[in-house]
Amino acid sequence: MSNPEDLTPEPGSQRPNKTQIKREIADVQDMASRLIQLTDSSLRKMPIDEQLIQAVILARRIRNTREGYRRQLQLITKLLRQGDHAAVKRELDGLQRSGDAENAKFHALERWRERIISGGDDAIQAFIDQYPSADRQKLRQLVRKVQKEQAEDKPPAGYRELFKYLREAADA
Repeated sequence: MSNPEDLTPEPGSQRPNKTQIKREIADVQDMASRLIQLTDSSLRKMPIDEQLIQAVILARRIRNTREGYRRQLQLITKLLRQGDHAAVKRELDGLQRSGDAENAKFHALERWRERIISGGDDAIQAFIDQYPSADRQKLRQLVRKVQKEQAEDKPPAGYRELFKYLREAADA
């Protein structure tokens, strides 16, 4: 379980209560779960040692065995607590924020797509004002393609193509 020396208070200080200790352990276990869900490239960017990386990779492989996965998660939690888990938490939170920003950008582009399809030239002009690298002729062509597909009840290939072009124009 836990080391008794970790729980002994220093002279003149109060011992942390058990609830606080359990809460901190639960936070570190949550970090361990988030580490397991990361891609290999994101995992390698984390400020963790090779032993912890190998433990995370092993946990991914044994995910379908409940008890083995639980024990591996405990090992990862232990390794995190021994190391600098505050730095890992900062990195994970940074990844979360960047993921949230990506999602917001994605949703904004979806709204642009809907606005351009329904709004016509005025919406295309507004998009070009915000993203000058966009090509008006290409946008009109894609909008016509989408409207034709919708009228003929075809699969939304043009719809996806328009979104892809909007994303490229926004990234340029």
